[in-house]
Amino acid sequence: MSQVSAELKSGTQVSITNGRHQWSADEPASAGGADTGPNPYEMLLGSLAACTCITIAMYCRHKEMVLESVRASFEFSNIHADDCEHCDDDPTGFIEHITSNVHISGEFNEKQRKRLAQIATRCPVHKTLANGVQFKDNATFD
Repeated sequence: MSQVSAELKSGTQVSITNGRHQWSADEPASAGGADTGPNPYEMLLGSLAACTCITIAMYCRHKEMVLESVRASFEFSNIHADDCEHCDDDPTGFIEHITSNVHISGEFNEKQRKRLAQIATRCPVHKTLANGVQFKDNATFD
């Protein structure tokens, strides 16, 4: 199980901890923040990129494949439903869309390349985002 907590410090700056590490998030100045850290969507994409790189590295280690490097970048956007070429449904409004670019370096045969391309989409964070997650929301007040 993973657990983090966050506390608003000033303006839109938030201090985040998992008990062992501490980091911060903020909004850019254009959104009223002080830009002291990545915004929440950038943190989400960072989690996805890190998980993708780690998953590929662990798979290569397990299969004794020589991995020279792996880089993953992700872009989040809201697109109009009418403009979505690859969407199954035709909802109205906006669709949240993530585009990935994963670059894997090493000497791999064609079968290994195909498998690594599949593995790149199977990290736990990717699967969670793709499949959705159920929330159990609680709010308390003093």
